[in-house]
Amino acid sequence: MLITPVPGASREQLQKTMQEQHVAVLNLRGAHHSSAQGSLGAYLEWTANAVQHLANQISPADLDRLVLTSGYSRLLAAFGTVTGLDIASQRALRTLISLELQQRVAAFEAARRALDEQIARWSRLGAFVIADTSVYIEHDDKLEALDLAGIIDAEDELAPVHLLVPIVVVDELNGLKDKADKPHKRWRAGYTLGVFDRIFPKGSGAAVLRADKPPRPAEISAEIVFDPPGHVRLPINDDELVDRTLAIQSLAGRTVTLLTFDTHQSTRARAAGLTVIKLTKPIGDEPKRR
Repeated sequence: MLITPVPGASREQLQKTMQEQHVAVLNLRGAHHSSAQGSLGAYLEWTANAVQHLANQISPADLDRLVLTSGYSRLLAAFGTVTGLDIASQRALRTLISLELQQRVAAFEAARRALDEQIARWSRLGAFVIADTSVYIEHDDKLEALDLAGIIDAEDELAPVHLLVPIVVVDELNGLKDKADKPHKRWRAGYTLGVFDRIFPKGSGAAVLRADKPPRPAEISAEIVFDPPGHVRLPINDDELVDRTLAIQSLAGRTVTLLTFDTHQSTRARAAGLTVIKLTKPIGDEPKRR
């Protein structure tokens, strides 16, 4: 379960906090209290502490999956109402607490593992680039011929470039493949999806898109970035792409450059603090007035 950092979050601090909270819930699972009510109080105290430390680092959806679960809601409702010290009441409450703690330990372990693996994968050398749908459709060069190092004016022409493809872009291309108003757009969309299908036979992971090919010898790799579990997309795709780019930037620990031909997209991205390269095409002469 890959978590989504909030914009500006430090990946190193997030790793540290996730480790601390994982250890804390592990210790809590192994602790013994004289009564089930004591265990419940300790669990609720851990929950409050976890929210305090994670709320400004991960998305609300991630916080709900990791900490503020339906099990938390049930146990919170039981606090102050389940007060019996009889064996049956104690056993039932301890069982609910034990189940919730087991699930929290497993959830934190999975989230930490996914976070560490993603950060390690995105700690590679080179420049990170995201191209919006307009680049795949409107650029004079199709995907396999794109000189990304030249477009971003990389200082080291030998440095690799990693092209990240948020799944929202793939979805937009899929829509254009059958419904675009111009044959060129439909063809470009279908071609681009065909390239992705070929280089990502398993649907995920990083793949080499181009290596040692003129005009620049920089290797270009690519990777599709899927939405995290439970992710709810923003109503406007331009906003969604900005949101995903900011999250990727936090996990990558570096600037991620967004490429677009779209003024609307570039304006929104710059307003969010992203580095944007706005590509242009000649608009031609002004049409004659009739």
